[in-house]
Amino acid sequence: MEPIRISAEETYKRVKDGQAILVCGYEDDVKFKAFRLEMAIPYSEFLKRIGTLSKDQEIIFYCA
Repeated sequence: MEPIRISAEETYKRVKDGQAILVCGYEDDVKFKAFRLEMAIPYSEFLKRIGTLSKDQEIIFYCA
């Protein structure tokens, strides 16, 4: 499946409305802190939660 690009506005709306999880694609915590967006979780947190997420859960990854 090819990634789908969406606008920053659409991303914000989906995450704010609880429709999606926003994940910073950097594995390095220093980079996460440098490029963190509001409501984003670090990649390490995503990996901890991956087994509990629904298969229908929308996940939006970003990197700077």
